[in-house]
Amino acid sequence: MKQQKTMDVTGAALLVGFAVVLAFNQVVIKVTNDGFQPAFQAGLRSVGALVLIWAWMTWKTQSVRLPRRLWPVGTWAGFLFAAEFICLFTALDLTSVARVSILFYSMPVWLAIFAHFLLPGEQLTPARALGLALAMAGVTWAVLERDPVTGGSILGDVLAIIAALSWAAIALTVRLSRLREETPETQLFVQQLVAAPILIGFGLWVGDPITDPTTLHWAGVMYQTVIVAFAGFLLWFYLVAKYSASGVASFSFLSPVFAVFMGWGILGERIGMGTWGALILVSLGLILINRKRA
Repeated sequence: MKQQKTMDVTGAALLVGFAVVLAFNQVVIKVTNDGFQPAFQAGLRSVGALVLIWAWMTWKTQSVRLPRRLWPVGTWAGFLFAAEFICLFTALDLTSVARVSILFYSMPVWLAIFAHFLLPGEQLTPARALGLALAMAGVTWAVLERDPVTGGSILGDVLAIIAALSWAAIALTVRLSRLREETPETQLFVQQLVAAPILIGFGLWVGDPITDPTTLHWAGVMYQTVIVAFAGFLLWFYLVAKYSASGVASFSFLSPVFAVFMGWGILGERIGMGTWGALILVSLGLILINRKRA
């Protein structure tokens, strides 16, 4: 696929739509946690997505086999994938969608820090360094805020940050290994394949995996499986392949913004001034961090 240097209206619309899907997913996870143990819920999603990705790749006559030489790095990426979603789903069970989204979508901040030292051509420019400082200030503000109106859990905050770090580590693992030479579908399939039994097993180990789910909770699992973990991720890979990485990444600040408003509008979460301040700082930081040459 020929890559476009500039973002067109179609690409921008798809990226905005994808940001909305991811933001709404935070609400869906929190609601569905009432019917399933968080890690077990993530495992169900991975199992369903695994079947759909396999069917998709089979339909495209694309091999699902990973070369033996890449098994160790593929396993590591899958372990990070499992860690990311154990932490994310549990964090959403402990604290608000707004807080988790601000901290989780700080992933580009951590990626920029690691990339500065590990990836050629990814050094921080003055503008990106300013963005990094703003975003880190926002993350710190979000963590330190203990407004009785908004509540918040220290453990939930820590888990959300670990989830963001795991997400960044997956990106680095792919970039720094020959796993980057595999198709996006293969990368996703391998990560889901490794993560699914870990998530299911962890969910069974920590407590009752199913806690009287209703139709709404099952619908939540289906939404995450079909719309997010399958169609959403494939759309993301398509956008990354078609448009410049910096152009795609520049829309990353929209997800926490949408998530905060959805937590307030759908779940009735009360948002304190500290949360709004942290959101503004992180969003501005992400915009500056992603201002790179296409």
